[in-house]
Amino acid sequence: MDIPAIGDAEELSCDVLVIGGGTAGTMAALTAAEHGARVLLLEKAHVRHSGALAMGMDGVNNAVVPGRAEPDDYVAEITRANDGIVDQSTVRQTATRGFAMVQRLESYGVKFEKDEHGEYAVRQVHRSGSYVLPMPEGKDVKKVLYRQLRRREMRERIRIENRVMPVRVLTSPEDGRAIGAVGFNTRTGAFVTVRAGAVILATGPCGRLGLPASGYLYGTYENPTNAGDGYAMAYHAGAALTGIECFQINPLIKDYNGPACAYVANPFGGYQVNRHGERFVDSDYWSGQMMAEFAAELASDRGPVYLKLSHLPEESVASLESILHTTERPTRGTFHAGRGHDYRTHDIEMHISEIGLCGGHSASGVRVDDHARTTVPRLYAAGDLASVPHNYMIGAFVFGDLAGADAARYAAYDGELPAGQVAAAHELIYRPLRHPEGPPQPQVEYKLRRFVNDYVAPPKTGAKLSLAVAAFDRMTGEIAEMGATTAHELMRCAEVSFIRDCAEMAARSSLARTESRWGLYHERLDHPERDDSGWLHHLDLRKSASGAMEFTARPVEPYLVPVDGFTPAGGPSRHLGEVALVPVATAGRAEAPAALGSGAAGAAGASARPAGPEGLPAGRTGGASPRILELLALAEESPGLDLLRPYLDDPDPAVRAAAVAALGETVPAGAGPALAARLADAAPAVRAAAAAALRELVEVLPGGPELAAGLRTALAVPDAAVRSAALEALRALRLGDAALYAASLADADPEVRIHAVRALVSVDAVAALATAAADPAREVRVAVAKGLASVHDPAPAPLDPLLGDPDPLVRGAALAALASTGCPAGYAGRAVAALADAAWQVRAGAAAALSAAVSGAAVPALAGALADANADVRKAAVLALLAHRDTEAARAALATAVTDPDADVRAYAGRA
Repeated sequence: MDIPAIGDAEELSCDVLVIGGGTAGTMAALTAAEHGARVLLLEKAHVRHSGALAMGMDGVNNAVVPGRAEPDDYVAEITRANDGIVDQSTVRQTATRGFAMVQRLESYGVKFEKDEHGEYAVRQVHRSGSYVLPMPEGKDVKKVLYRQLRRREMRERIRIENRVMPVRVLTSPEDGRAIGAVGFNTRTGAFVTVRAGAVILATGPCGRLGLPASGYLYGTYENPTNAGDGYAMAYHAGAALTGIECFQINPLIKDYNGPACAYVANPFGGYQVNRHGERFVDSDYWSGQMMAEFAAELASDRGPVYLKLSHLPEESVASLESILHTTERPTRGTFHAGRGHDYRTHDIEMHISEIGLCGGHSASGVRVDDHARTTVPRLYAAGDLASVPHNYMIGAFVFGDLAGADAARYAAYDGELPAGQVAAAHELIYRPLRHPEGPPQPQVEYKLRRFVNDYVAPPKTGAKLSLAVAAFDRMTGEIAEMGATTAHELMRCAEVSFIRDCAEMAARSSLARTESRWGLYHERLDHPERDDSGWLHHLDLRKSASGAMEFTARPVEPYLVPVDGFTPAGGPSRHLGEVALVPVATAGRAEAPAALGSGAAGAAGASARPAGPEGLPAGRTGGASPRILELLALAEESPGLDLLRPYLDDPDPAVRAAAVAALGETVPAGAGPALAARLADAAPAVRAAAAAALRELVEVLPGGPELAAGLRTALAVPDAAVRSAALEALRALRLGDAALYAASLADADPEVRIHAVRALVSVDAVAALATAAADPAREVRVAVAKGLASVHDPAPAPLDPLLGDPDPLVRGAALAALASTGCPAGYAGRAVAALADAAWQVRAGAAAALSAAVSGAAVPALAGALADANADVRKAAVLALLAHRDTEAARAALATAVTDPDADVRAYAGRA
């Protein structure tokens, strides 16, 4: 392709420029538009399916729901997880605004798991604090956000430019404020300039920093399109970055670039073990300390490490599969099937991810205040790019909202764009076209990231980090010589320059912090101790006027929430300047070099670009109806139901299914009854699409009589998935009654009967629930036991038949339910006797029941259970003893458990 002239640039103008259309970017755009600003949203891919959120989200890690958690507790938790290096004012924004954001997302149609009474089903995954809120339809979050962006009132204020990739933020020569950006179209190669009143960076983490163990460039834990674009743009614009030495390292599935999902599996009874089946993690948060314990176990003779699921009952495994193989990673089931692995017979082997930079999952990012402002005026950062430790998805939404609201104050810049900055960005973009036969991007990027693994990944040393800096300096020239012939290759070449910038930041920052902190994230073998006296400081870096990378040690501000073990002193910052490298040119004492001989020196030739076609898959129509293309075009205009009706009634089931998908995406008035009507469609694919759409939209559909009638009719459809979806919607929208739900207890499908049980719980129909205690399916009886403990006024008597059930899982569930219903004398006797049951699930349930019994009967039995061979039983006993800790006998028993070989048992006992 030809290099476009600078003068031929397409110039765009806006009040607020949002760079990145993922989690934080979409929320920033929506909020800025709601505040009256003209918004331009630039996305190098397509907003409909860009960013990490488009890969699916199985839950919220930091939902501070009133009544379940307190903001101050969450702030303290994050402070401990980040070894005290925290600006608590930013973390507190997530803690205090997160619940309102959950409700805002819910109003858009994002579905969060709720119990039978409509309360948020927050789970306790860590040993302290209940913050995890599952999202059963998390795969659709991005679609819901895109639907909001395409609402008519938003389209009037938000202009979306897909396939446009900014490479530099423009700043005013007079006062340094952000005034726009420069980029190019990743499909056509066209040069683009933007003038703006404010700029919001929301480009995600630098996930493509280290090289995965697989060796695949794009096989990263994070979304591989996140190449550190925003980190580099912020740095070159003069903004401060902080915590760059605090890497992101995560546990993941061995040989698969996806998380092991302990957050999801833990509430179902899964946990991490070594090859002997022993729990070993003492740390209570996915932090660097936990990763250090994980890495040590993995490297010992107790490795490999597994996520243990094979002990779980069939219904739990099936539920996990439905979540993990659809919402979190659709390819996950295929991966396990290809290896012949099944969660029922195989635990999941775990490994450690490559290193990356991420504020949302560790602490490395652009420095922001509690309104998402960077140190450059009118430049904002939000999401994984911003340094708000362990901020996760809800934090990204919160800071996108804060950035959008604050940035909306500014009107578009009307001065001349700085010619020098525009020209430098133009050269960065198009230089690979000047030498198309230069080294190809994949080869250069592989070499760069291999150096990251060799010299920057922990454990770190000054010598290795200094070698890294030398390597990255040397590679600057190699990167400048990369060749490209297409706009797509230009995008990849620009990303390599961003990765190199981030790699140098990571190496120099790790050199500057001369201590170890955050466990595995910053483990310095040459400085192995944590030094709070000298290093309870943020480490900020910025680009100096001379172009060098310089550092400042900034004291942690006094906490808003006191945290034991950390006492920030405040005070002035310590300017460190440029970091000194460790001499690494020779081994040992330097000697005079040998004289140069007379032999001729050989020249290394540049790698040639491999010949041949690009190998891109050819497009194919597959014989699809042209009506689907019409429908897709129509859906972009957010049509009313009248325009969609002909497609919903089309004779081609593929068209009807696509119309149902469009209906779920645009949600016009009358969508609910129309979807309910399609539950009775003759085609299974259409029924499945309607059921999925109803589940996704159940929180935002108005529950009128027409919808209620349609859902009741669907209960007679001979498709179990439809009947389950109808029951779920009836329950969530409060459109059914006890008689209706009780009738479904006779359904032939166990899954439908389980939904009927949940629905009966929602209306506190204890008598009807009790009739299901004789259901032939074990999983239904387990649901009944749990349901009888979840009604508003639980009592133990309805559990009687389940306590004598022949199935051990049912007995265990019924015993565990006594912890909620109360465990009076007669039931306490049965629980004590059940501690001798052959099934560990029954013994664990019995221990849980005794938490609600009188101490005199419970404590001696629970003390004996601390010697049980099964760690889960011992854990249940410790948790039950905590309910009796006001007695001396319980405290004495707990004291014996603090040396238990199981990490969970030790930790919970230590809390007493």
